[in-house]
Amino acid sequence: MVSDYYTYMNQEEVVLDAVASLIRTHPPTETPVEAFFGAQFDAGLARVDLPVGRGGLGLDAHWQRLIDDRLRAAGAKSPVLRNPVGVGMGLPTLLRHGTPEQIERYHRPAFTSTELWCQLFSEPGSGSDLAGLSTRAVRDGDGWRVTGQKVWTSLGHLAQIGMLLARTDPDAPKHRGITFFLIDMTQAAVEVRPLRQLTGDAEFNEVFLTDAWVPDSARIGAVDDGWNVARTTLANERVTLSGAGGGIPRVGGRAVDELIAGARSTGAWEDPLLRDDVVRRYVEGEVIRFANLRARRLRAAGQPGPEGSMMKLAQALYNRRLQRTAMRVLGDAGTAWDPADPRGGDPAHGLLRAQANTIEGGTSNVLRNVVGERVLGLPREPGPAPDTPWSALPRNG
Repeated sequence: MVSDYYTYMNQEEVVLDAVASLIRTHPPTETPVEAFFGAQFDAGLARVDLPVGRGGLGLDAHWQRLIDDRLRAAGAKSPVLRNPVGVGMGLPTLLRHGTPEQIERYHRPAFTSTELWCQLFSEPGSGSDLAGLSTRAVRDGDGWRVTGQKVWTSLGHLAQIGMLLARTDPDAPKHRGITFFLIDMTQAAVEVRPLRQLTGDAEFNEVFLTDAWVPDSARIGAVDDGWNVARTTLANERVTLSGAGGGIPRVGGRAVDELIAGARSTGAWEDPLLRDDVVRRYVEGEVIRFANLRARRLRAAGQPGPEGSMMKLAQALYNRRLQRTAMRVLGDAGTAWDPADPRGGDPAHGLLRAQANTIEGGTSNVLRNVVGERVLGLPREPGPAPDTPWSALPRNG
């Protein structure tokens, strides 16, 4: 017990000294963001449980929360906000399934956001049924040629690296014939087309791959074992979108404390029914916030579990209610919108954007299935036998 105590105190001292030194030599509010992230990585504070020289200090993972909290309090930005797909989803996948050479190649550029990442998973005929994807990857010498179409690719128009799922064995069952790659998005064989949303923004894209090249050195995990790798990505995606990912406190919308201040300033707070609505949003928000703190601790301890799906589902539905309450508080003023600046039209923008929260990162119905089957132990939905070859399965037109 005494030994454990001194180990704990020594690790805390090392962490606090490293954080203080970083803040002193690279003041977060005065240092360019990418330079600060580079200094954070080099100081071993990117992921503290990794070895020295690889972004870590070789200490217990739970210290990362203390590091992040101290840095944010000093005014540092979160790398998740700069590169949400790469840092929030890609790096946990890479660190769990990648080789030392791959980690050496991709980790620091992703963390510092000098290479932005996107996710090439969903397809026009396989969104909720992701394992039904049909994009093909065929061996070609020391690499692969990839042909197919992806959709709903966030940041695809900005990204240099794409996490790609492609079918490498059409005669295997659908979950066992997929391989996970990291693809160069800047090559001519990759065409990115924006998708205009209800808000007027174009956050998402469709991506066309025509004999795109991926070296085998950019394959993550074993051939045909990509679904196992992708499960890590999906679990971390849901944790990140739930607000427990260390950088995104809420999904896509107005904070409830702003809503309370707005209700008081407009006089809407005096309406007992409206006040009840606002207070309900506050209570729900606090429940989610505390549940996310627990999910963060579980994530730091290893592979996220179904709690990420639970919290992403809760957060998405909550944000829709929150945006509707905001419109009630603001009344006619809430509909003001400058077409030249869609994001300046909050809360109308927030109301429309909130609808996407129940689709992105796993639809709410898919997440209900995850919770039902993996948490409550309910039977799986009926369907073809699990060992049915993908090539024999019916597919969407």
